Amino acid sequence: MSIAATPIDQVFIQQAEYLCRNGEFLPGGPQALAQKLQHAAQTQRPLKVKLGLDPTRPDLHLGHTVVLRKLKAFQELGHEIILIIGDATALIGDPSGRSETRPPLTNAEVIQNAETYLAQAGKVINTDKATVMRNSEWLSPLKLEDILKLTGKMTVAQMLVREDFANRYEANKPIYLHEFLYPLMQAYDSVVIDADIELGGSDQRFNTLLGRDIQMAYGKADPQSVLLMPIIEGTDGKVKMSKSYPEHCINLTDPPSEMYGKLMSIPDSLIISYIELLTSCTPELVTQLRGQLESGAANPRDIKSELAKLIISEYYSRDDANAAEEAFVKQFKRNEIPDNIPEAVLKGDEHYHLPTVMVEHQLAPSKSEARRLIQGGGVKLNSVKIEDMDYEFSGKSQQSMVLQVGRRRFLKLIFQ
Repeated sequence: MSIAATPIDQVFIQQAEYLCRNGEFLPGGPQALAQKLQHAAQTQRPLKVKLGLDPTRPDLHLGHTVVLRKLKAFQELGHEIILIIGDATALIGDPSGRSETRPPLTNAEVIQNAETYLAQAGKVINTDKATVMRNSEWLSPLKLEDILKLTGKMTVAQMLVREDFANRYEANKPIYLHEFLYPLMQAYDSVVIDADIELGGSDQRFNTLLGRDIQMAYGKADPQSVLLMPIIEGTDGKVKMSKSYPEHCINLTDPPSEMYGKLMSIPDSLIISYIELLTSCTPELVTQLRGQLESGAANPRDIKSELAKLIISEYYSRDDANAAEEAFVKQFKRNEIPDNIPEAVLKGDEHYHLPTVMVEHQLAPSKSEARRLIQGGGVKLNSVKIEDMDYEFSGKSQQSMVLQVGRRRFLKLIFQ
């Protein structure tokens, strides 16, 4: 009797419905996942569930936790979760959803970005009980004949089916050959680790389904299925939360006060999707909260506050969440600078380049991002908005200054 013909026990149907909540399982939907779960139990072979993360920037954000939380759900059911740090694929950069070629990263940049990925992912999954691999382990040693064999599994016409490539081709925008390699390399990851299921955001449909095709091309009779999760919007409610838009990200490395302030700044339209995808609230509670918001029975600000505290409690503690709320109330309702802001000691007789200072003290990930923040009007010195993107200052005439970046980040500069 085939797997598909085997009657499915109710327990596996319930597990599949739980795992597929808010997501899309391909092919076959929850019923197909239930069959895989039952077969895994009968054969005592846990499913290999794959998630790849490219270290194109040093921080993971709440958008990543949507799939990480799903990975955790598989882990808690006893399946083997495989976290792939895409240090090789990051050298190309995922073209998914891009209207132009990504700027290339150096190997040194990728290594630096990847340094803290495991610790950040460990805020969601149990990394001690996960298989963690870097895809440079098998992609970097590939010889020319190996690459030719891989590229020979797919035609240019098949590649141009994907929407982002098709749009760029139609608009006469360049598509470089190395970009075609990205989805093939991600698919080859699935061949190497013999994945049963691959997780990804909804923007990964082409890449993850290609993994099925390439596995079959390499002889796997039962190729991987795919579980796609929604992409959440960033704090502006317009663009997706992405490392490409750091100003709209809520990073897992953000301190509690900053995380709280960012969550309080999201548009009301994002409240329910954030609750559904970023917390463990039951569907029944989500339905109740949605009804309260739509009827006006609840104040969106109050629900956002509870959402913020719930998320901060998960990645820090409830005490940190309450302290972040108190700091937010003090700063924004009373228009005060928070107590106990970080301090930096500088030499009073030297001149300082503002973007450099911002990078050196973790107020911006790069000088280009610092200049972008200044240009957007988000940087102040002693409450005065700075407009010069290469502003310089010194402490000759004063003992200290307060540098403010955005609405929530402060640094006291002490001159000696």
